[in-house]
Amino acid sequence: MKVGYARVSTEDQSNEMQIAALKEAGCQMIFEESASGAQRDRPKLLEALKYLREGDVLVVWKMDRLARSLRQLIETVDHLGDQNVGFISLTEDINTTTAGGRLVFHVFGALAEYERALIGERTRSGLANAKAKGIRLGRPVALTDNQIQMAKKLKSSGGHSMQSIADQLGVSRSTLYRAIS
Repeated sequence: MKVGYARVSTEDQSNEMQIAALKEAGCQMIFEESASGAQRDRPKLLEALKYLREGDVLVVWKMDRLARSLRQLIETVDHLGDQNVGFISLTEDINTTTAGGRLVFHVFGALAEYERALIGERTRSGLANAKAKGIRLGRPVALTDNQIQMAKKLKSSGGHSMQSIADQLGVSRSTLYRAIS
């Protein structure tokens, strides 16, 4: 059975063109909704995914109707494949029920994985470069050296609780413990 999913981003937009294309493609059941593609939890998409059975095919007018990012798309189509459910995108002419369609889809997946790896390499390189230049990375220091020395003196005097010292310095008790231990 072919099951369609149509989505527009706002209430002002219309699903009519998508619905017509899905019907023409032979969809017997169509789930439609108005929701941003960036939303992970889209009720009608979740309903459509639960409705699908082994051997069914999820059909969308365009891939970006199903997912906003390539990673999200790949995860969703992989999940469908695990359930022996096919995927068809009408505009991009991708059909995972055929060997060629699966190949094209997996090429997209390989390119997305490659892109993620490149981003990771560039990030690590940038961090190493910044470190080599002496740039301090990470969170800003909560307490200065003078504040730490003052906190240690207050603690050793015995007249102040850790909470009162932390309150005076404007930090949490756990931050104070980390700084003076």
